[in-house]
Amino acid sequence: MLELYLNVTISGLLTGLVYGLSALGLSVIFGVIKIVNFAHGELMMAGMFLALLAFKYLGLEPLVALPLVALVLFAAGYALQATLVNRLINRPDYMQFLMLAGIAIVMVAGALMLFGPDARNVPLSYALDTFQIWPLAEPGDYAGIYVTVDKARVYAGAAALAICGLLFVFFRYTLLGKAIRACGDSYDGALTVGLNVQRLYPFTFGIGAAIAGAAGCIIMMLLDVHPYLAEQFTLLGFIIVIIGGLGSMLGALLGGLLIGLSEALAGALFQPSAKQMFSFGLLILVLLLRPQGLLGRKPH
Repeated sequence: MLELYLNVTISGLLTGLVYGLSALGLSVIFGVIKIVNFAHGELMMAGMFLALLAFKYLGLEPLVALPLVALVLFAAGYALQATLVNRLINRPDYMQFLMLAGIAIVMVAGALMLFGPDARNVPLSYALDTFQIWPLAEPGDYAGIYVTVDKARVYAGAAALAICGLLFVFFRYTLLGKAIRACGDSYDGALTVGLNVQRLYPFTFGIGAAIAGAAGCIIMMLLDVHPYLAEQFTLLGFIIVIIGGLGSMLGALLGGLLIGLSEALAGALFQPSAKQMFSFGLLILVLLLRPQGLLGRKPH
């Protein structure tokens, strides 16, 4: 029994790293631009389909195609913010919601027209390979507890963690990253010190879209893609950032780990259909005990 729980826990945490990365895109956009991206799941879906096309026509596996997919999504996010979303920055929230919800519907409809409703996957060369670990006994010991983890899940979690690390370095130590953070901390203050906020906003939205696309490319290693998956990713992203705290990058990563772990344990202890029940139960618990999220700031 202990062996089962160890395997499930490690698998859940690795999946949670990918979930956390996906929610980072949502958190970055909200933390800086103060807009809730209701097309978040559709951007992840686009990343998955781009990974599928890269494999089909270029022979690139998802991890190899990841920089290309992120670049394409960055350009799309930049153009989307510069041409459409920027017009609604100072408009009522419901107008922003309608705009982004409309974009999400158009993206799903376009994916249905291009790819159809059937689920598709990328046949990885290491899809059935595993890593075996013996944490409590020497190899060959019959009484030992063996932890077996899918290679694809390990690679996916490692890639997500590496991207999270790069984002942390970018926002903390680069001049552009500090400028973006300044826009998020105080719009008026950023203008006062001479920052061009109207140019930084599209760049920020592009980064958020690139993160979502990269997460979609990585999760293509674990799931099949179909257009209706987008709304599930959007809902999951909202749950994660609310648990971690809106606008908190570290909170998004922590929320992703908790959701990945809770889903894995729910599937092992009960049945796979109980995963969403545990996710929403965790969300309700956090809202009751800490409404601003685990690492979120209390409103002034």
